[in-house]
Amino acid sequence: MILPMQAKANLSPTTVYGIPNCDTVKKARDWLTTQHVDYAFHDFKKQGVPETLLTGWLAGIGRDILINRKGPTWRKLDASVQAGVVDDASAAAVMLSNRSVIKRPVVVWPDGVVTVGFKPEEFAQRLKSSA
Repeated sequence: MILPMQAKANLSPTTVYGIPNCDTVKKARDWLTTQHVDYAFHDFKKQGVPETLLTGWLAGIGRDILINRKGPTWRKLDASVQAGVVDDASAAAVMLSNRSVIKRPVVVWPDGVVTVGFKPEEFAQRLKSSA
């Protein structure tokens, strides 16, 4: 779905958080570009994970969604570190020290809604909701 130019002009920019070489982040960014969506990209590797946003993401989304337990970064963590993720504080500590363990992309939409991951149909729905 492509938003009319007038509608887009009234929206705050979408922000995509992730790692540039992540295939899912690449797909999401390509999709947004194809749909002519202006967005800002926040690189976890270069810019770090915004701690205040992470706290909000954990409260709103939950650690079970934010932590990618299927990815190679999680699998490489020591079992004691994995087992130590028992609450939001311990999850935040692991995500801040192992940025690649965060499921990507994390997208903050113009209406303030935060999504994790990329599915084109969900992105299209978000654009429709933000119009």
